[in-house]
Amino acid sequence: MTPALSRRSVLRAAGTVTLATGIALALPAGAFAADQYDALRLKWRELLLGSGLFDAAEPMFAGRLADLGNSAQGHWDTMAPATGSLWPDQPWTSSSSGDQVTASYERLKTMALAYSRPGTGLTGDSSLATAIATGLDHIHAQVYNTTYTAGSGWWWNTQIGAAHALLDVCVLMYDRLTADRIAAYCASVDHFLPDSRVSSYTGQSTGANRVDFCRTYALRGVVGKNSAKIALGRDALSPVFPFVAAGDGFHTDGSFIQHTYVPYTGSYGSVLLGGLAWLFALLKGSAWEITDPGRQLILDSVERSFAPFVYNGLLMDGVCGRAVSRGLSAGATYPSNDHTRAHGLMASILLLGLGASASEQARWKAMVKGWLDRDAYVPLPTDQFLDVPSLGRLASLQDDSTVTAAAEPVEHRLFPKMARAVHRRPAWAASLSMSASDITFYENGNGENLRAWHTGNGMLYWWGGTYGLGQYSDAFWPTVDPYRLPGATVSRKTLSDGEGGQWGVARPSSTWVGGATDGEFAAVGMDVRGLSSTLVGRKSWFFVDDAVICLGGGIRCTDGTGVESIVDNRNLGASGSHALTVDGVAQPSALGWNATFPRASWATIAGFGGYVFPGGASVKALREERTGSWHDINTLSGSTTPLTRRYLTLWFDHGTDPAAGSYAYVLLPGADPATTAARAAAAGWLTVLANTVNQQGVSVPSLGLTAVNFYGGGTVGKVSATAGVSVMIRESGSTATICVADPTRQRTTVDVTWNRPVGQVTAKDPSVTVLGTGTSVSLRIDLDGKAGATQKATVTLA
Repeated sequence: MTPALSRRSVLRAAGTVTLATGIALALPAGAFAADQYDALRLKWRELLLGSGLFDAAEPMFAGRLADLGNSAQGHWDTMAPATGSLWPDQPWTSSSSGDQVTASYERLKTMALAYSRPGTGLTGDSSLATAIATGLDHIHAQVYNTTYTAGSGWWWNTQIGAAHALLDVCVLMYDRLTADRIAAYCASVDHFLPDSRVSSYTGQSTGANRVDFCRTYALRGVVGKNSAKIALGRDALSPVFPFVAAGDGFHTDGSFIQHTYVPYTGSYGSVLLGGLAWLFALLKGSAWEITDPGRQLILDSVERSFAPFVYNGLLMDGVCGRAVSRGLSAGATYPSNDHTRAHGLMASILLLGLGASASEQARWKAMVKGWLDRDAYVPLPTDQFLDVPSLGRLASLQDDSTVTAAAEPVEHRLFPKMARAVHRRPAWAASLSMSASDITFYENGNGENLRAWHTGNGMLYWWGGTYGLGQYSDAFWPTVDPYRLPGATVSRKTLSDGEGGQWGVARPSSTWVGGATDGEFAAVGMDVRGLSSTLVGRKSWFFVDDAVICLGGGIRCTDGTGVESIVDNRNLGASGSHALTVDGVAQPSALGWNATFPRASWATIAGFGGYVFPGGASVKALREERTGSWHDINTLSGSTTPLTRRYLTLWFDHGTDPAAGSYAYVLLPGADPATTAARAAAAGWLTVLANTVNQQGVSVPSLGLTAVNFYGGGTVGKVSATAGVSVMIRESGSTATICVADPTRQRTTVDVTWNRPVGQVTAKDPSVTVLGTGTSVSLRIDLDGKAGATQKATVTLA
C-alpha cells in the first residue's frame, strides 16, 4: 500500500477528527437559512452546483458527473499531506508563483463538488468530506494563513485564484466545518487581500482584476457573516462601471482594454462579465443589492462590446490576447479554443440576464440560442470545458421551444480605441486586428503567447457561415508559420520568443489606425510599423457586401531581409487537400509544392473562397505540412505533444529591402471558381483610385461606393481632404451619405470636399458644418473629442 493510500485509509476511517490546529470537524447540520448571510451562502451554493439545471441521469450530464467523480477520486487517492505540499506534484515554495497553492485549492474544490453534486459516485461520502477538511487545514497550517509572507509573484493566486477556490469550498462544505475554522480561513483571506487593495482604481486593481477582488470580498463576507466585507465588494465595483478615456476598462466605442494596451474583450473582458454576473445574481434582492446606476453599462456591454465578437458559436481570437496560446494544457485531453471560450461567455450572458430587464433577457436568449444552433464545429454537448451549471443553462435554452434563435446581424462595427474591426454579412464574417502607439502589436507574459508578434500588423480573420469555423480553432496557433499570418505585412527578420517585452509594452510609433463606417460598409486603414524592424507602409481594407478590398502601398524596409504581405494562410486540418485553382487551372495537391504566378488574375481555395488580383499580380503559393506543440508558444502550461496541420498559403513577395512595395487584392469569402473568375473579368466593378504612401482609395460604382484613406491632406478622384482622415461615400438612388473619421484621434477639424453636384444637405451630425453645395459639397467636420468615431452627413444628388 502506498503512503498516499495509507493516509486515505486513515481519513476514511475517521468520522470526526481533531486536526493540527486543534479545530474539530463539525458534523453535518443540514442546510437552512438562519439569517441573510445563510441565504446568500445557499444561493451561491446553488449557483456552484447548478441545482435544477440538469438531470443527473441524462447522458450529456451523467458522463460529466462521472468524470467529476473520477477526478475527485484521483485527487483523493494521491493526496499526501507533507511539509511543503498537499500533493507531491504541487509543492509550494516562497520562490514559486503561487500557482501550486491555487492548484491545491482547486483540487479540493473538485472533491467538494463531487461530494455535493448528485451522480458523481462520491455524493455525500463522509470520508471524502473529512479528507477535504484535512486538506483545507493542511494548506492553512503551512502556507495560506495570517503569518505567511508570500512572494511578489503570488498576488493573483493569493488574492484571486486561491481565495476564490477556498471560499467556494467553504460554501460547499460549510456544514462540515466549525465556526472557528471558517473564521481562520476568512482571516487568511483578509491577510492576503486587505481592504486597501481597492482604495484606488489603478495598477492591478482595475477591470477584470477589480471584479475578482470584489468577488473575494463579497464571498468572504458571506462565508464569515461580515456585512462590511460584502458592502466593500459591492461598492468597490463602482469604478468598473463608467466608461474610461484611456487604458483599462470599457470605452464609449465598445472597446475593452486590459493591461493598458491590450484589446481583451474575449479574455479579461469575459472574466469581468462572468464575475459581475455571479455578483449581480448573488446580491440581487438582498440588503447589499448592487444599485449603482452605472451597472447598466455592464448590461449594455453585452450587445455593444461582446456580441460583435461572437460569430456562429466562436469568440474571435483577435480580442483574446494570451488566451489563444492556451489551447491544450500539459496532461489535458481536450483543447480549449475560440468555440469553448464563446460557450463560457454565453453562459455568463445568461447568468447576467437574471439581473437584467425582461426585454434584455429576451434579446440575449434569442442571440445566444442562434449562436449555439449555428455552432457546427463544437456543438454544445461536445464542449468538455463547460462546467455542469453552464452546460445546464445553455442546454435548457437550446431546448426551449419558446425562444426563437436570432439570425446573425448584417453590420460593420469599428472599435477605434482598440484598433479592431468586425464585418458581418449574411453568409460570412471577418475580423481585423491592427496596432498603434496606444495598442500593442501583441501581448506575451508568463511564458504565454510567445510568437504572436505580427497579429497586430493587419491580421485578417474570416469565417464562413457553414465552413471554416475551425480555421483558428484546430491547432492553428502552434502550427501556423508566425511570419505568415493572413492579412499581415511583415519583415522576415528573425524574432525571438517574446520579442519586444512582456505585457503589451511593444507598440508601434504610428497613430493612424481606424476608419469610417456607416454601420454596413467601411473604409479601414493603418500606418504600419514592424516589431523590432525598420518596416513601414500603409494598409487599407474596404469592407463591402460580398468582399474585402485590400490595398498596401509605400512598403519599405531596410532589415536586410525579405518583406511579404500575406493574402491568406488557410488551415486545411490534419489531412486536408483542398484544391487550389489559379486562373482556371487546378494546381498540384502534393505537400511541399510551391509556385510563383507572375500575372495571376484570380485564385480559389476549394471550400473556402476566392481572391481577385486587379490587373494581374505576381503571387506566390505554397502547400505545406507544419508541426508544432502548444508548449512552443506557451511554456507555462502548454502540452508538448506534437501536432501537425496542413496549410495553403498565398502571398506577395516584396523582395529584400523594398523601397516602394505595394499590392492589391479582393477577398471573396465562399466564392467558387466561376464566381471568382466572373468578378475578375468585370473590369468596371473596381477602380483603385490611389495606392501610395499618402492615400489609398477605391471606387465600386455598382455599390455606389467611393472610399479614401488620407494619410495626409490631398485629392483622390473627386474627394479632397485638408488633413489625414478616412472618408467613405455611399450613393443610393437620389441621395448619398458622406462618412468621415479621424483615425489618429488627434485632429480638431478637417474640411472635406466631394466634387459631385449636390442639391442640399438633408441630415447631418452636430459636428458637421456645411461650407457649400452646388457643383460640389464642402463640409467642415469638428473632430475634437470624437475619439475616432464616424461623423456623417446625408445629401441629395443633383
